[in-house]
Amino acid sequence: MDLFDRQPEDPLEGTPLAERMRPGSLEEFQGQEEIVGPGQPLRVAIEEDSVSSMIFWGPPGSGKTTLARIIANATESDFVRFSAVTSGVPELRKVIAEARDRRKFNGVRTILFVDEIHRFNKAQQDAFLPHVEDGTITLIGATTENPSFEVISPLLSRTRVYVLKQLSEQDLARIVRSALEDAERGLGGEGLEADDEAVALMAGVADGDARIALNLLELSAFTAREAEGTARITAETVLKASQEKTILYDKSGEEHYNLISALHKSLRDSDPDGSLYWLGRMLEGGEDPLYIVRRLIRFASEDVGNADPQALVLSVAAMQACHFVGMPECELALAEAVTYLAAAPKSNSLYAAYGQVKADVRQYGALPVPLHIRNAPTRLMKDLGYGSGYKYAHNFEGHIVDQEHMPDRLKGRRYYHPTDQGFEARISERLDAWRRRLEERGEQE
Repeated sequence: MDLFDRQPEDPLEGTPLAERMRPGSLEEFQGQEEIVGPGQPLRVAIEEDSVSSMIFWGPPGSGKTTLARIIANATESDFVRFSAVTSGVPELRKVIAEARDRRKFNGVRTILFVDEIHRFNKAQQDAFLPHVEDGTITLIGATTENPSFEVISPLLSRTRVYVLKQLSEQDLARIVRSALEDAERGLGGEGLEADDEAVALMAGVADGDARIALNLLELSAFTAREAEGTARITAETVLKASQEKTILYDKSGEEHYNLISALHKSLRDSDPDGSLYWLGRMLEGGEDPLYIVRRLIRFASEDVGNADPQALVLSVAAMQACHFVGMPECELALAEAVTYLAAAPKSNSLYAAYGQVKADVRQYGALPVPLHIRNAPTRLMKDLGYGSGYKYAHNFEGHIVDQEHMPDRLKGRRYYHPTDQGFEARISERLDAWRRRLEERGEQE
């Protein structure tokens, strides 16, 4: 220690409020009743000191790190925090060696908490396996990403996954109130008061994240004292401190796929309001509008198709608008396309038809083109029968002709079955009329 280092009288001095207010026991912990409520399996395991390796999967600020620390304290285990961002296999070997010694000489178990475990690659995750299996460590991983995709199967099979939900506004309001009243760790000794509207606003702005709620409380308290010269936190104080609510959105993580799925299904179910909401969530969260419009173009063909051919035209026009004017000007072009697609008649006939085509192509390979519809640009090709017997449709009544266009092995195969929805109903009527006319013509011949 340097001679001139000043040791604060209060060891919590300078520590952020969110860290000071971190719960130390299950009794203080707010939310996640489905996991740690009375009688729930994890709570029973903690109380009986029989916890095994596990993974906490949930959004930021839902209590993953806090629960890991509570488990370590309640089970009298040594708690080692390991970051997947700053640490690697060499640091892990050192931690494992210390855990082995601790277990051998002191009989103390080690809980190794790995924050953001999804950031470890396969080889790094493999390094945990033998030490989890032999009990050297009890692994608690925390991740905001779906472990099914981000954690290797062998490790996943040796752990239990607990899904933590976003904290409710009621949970967050209780956390804020607790920090305001706690004189030892919180702001209770500063004489601060907060309106119910201010507390509700902090809970709402936090988007289920306890850390954000407490950081906002701390900033609001500073704003009230320094800028407003008062000990009362109002909704206006909170708005000054927060400036603008940040939308939680990870453009490369699971939430990205959750939101585009919600948009797609809202469109398919013909709900323009739900479709607009999910579009707004993505755009306000910073999503690339060109990614969204690519999905709209796909939807126009996959779920609307010939029931309304204009859907594809409008979707492509929205893409051109995104290229030409960018955000935020193109947001209304996207909104126009989304509401049109939602309100359009639906048909997946094209999607089903092309799926059957792909299956046949893969099953039967490169079947030969029938000779009568082959091109015959040379004398040799004509001599070989290319184009022989071809009927030119414009030379026949109604400009339709009865001739086979499929390879011999697939004669009679029909892929496209138009529905009775929108414009596709007219297509269906037209095709049926042509087939009837060809049948009548064949009978006359």
